[in-house]
Amino acid sequence: MDSSEVIFIVLLALVGLVVGSAVNVAIVRVPEGASMITSRSKCLSCETELAIRDSIPVLSWFMLRGKCRTCAARISPRFPIVEFITALIWAMLAAYALEHETLGLLPLLLIASAILIALFVIDLDHKRLPDRLTFLMYPVVLIGFVIDGLSTGNWPIGSALIGAAVWLLPIGGMWFLSAGRGMGMGDVKLAPALGLILGWISVGSAVAGLILAWLIGGVVAIGLIIFRRASSGSAIPFGPFLVIGFWLGVLIGAALSEGYLGAVIN
Repeated sequence: MDSSEVIFIVLLALVGLVVGSAVNVAIVRVPEGASMITSRSKCLSCETELAIRDSIPVLSWFMLRGKCRTCAARISPRFPIVEFITALIWAMLAAYALEHETLGLLPLLLIASAILIALFVIDLDHKRLPDRLTFLMYPVVLIGFVIDGLSTGNWPIGSALIGAAVWLLPIGGMWFLSAGRGMGMGDVKLAPALGLILGWISVGSAVAGLILAWLIGGVVAIGLIIFRRASSGSAIPFGPFLVIGFWLGVLIGAALSEGYLGAVIN
């Protein structure tokens, strides 16, 4: 990796910090139906508008020692964690795109990552995936496909549609058969968008990502029941597992599917 690539990764990580701050705003405001752009961020306790010096990603939380400058109320460490994770993911995606020569797909993966981080946290907090963010995935996917297609000359529309079907049919079927008790409608709405992206990469990536989402979700659910953090009838949000399965599908799905097919054939 040469110096220009390192600089590229570092710059995207810094931009990711700023994007992570916007993700935090979405996590707080979208479930409330509030606008994300008409007002500055406020303390959640005293509602004092935050000064610029108190809005620096990650650093401000440490400088304030995790407390509001005005009312001294505790500021959740989740805010700098989300900012740091967003920056880390952007850096990792930049490195991945450089290594695998998939820079055309990078804009889609970067924007999708920000939306999915917000959905991940919101689903954990509120056990729902807001349409406002879920439906935003679809124009992002469409624009991302156009950028990648124009940059590479490759338009795997057929495999993308197969990927969408691979994700939609079992998740939609689970929702239908359980009358919404075993799977939320938000999961059904999100699944095709994730399947489209993975299918654009390869059908194997889509299949592997979905299988991993189910496996990880099942293991976590069993663990929660064993340690009495949930019962067999507890509602466990599945959106976070869809997101985890999606990213594993992006990063290792193709390798897993090719390895499995190679083992079967041999």
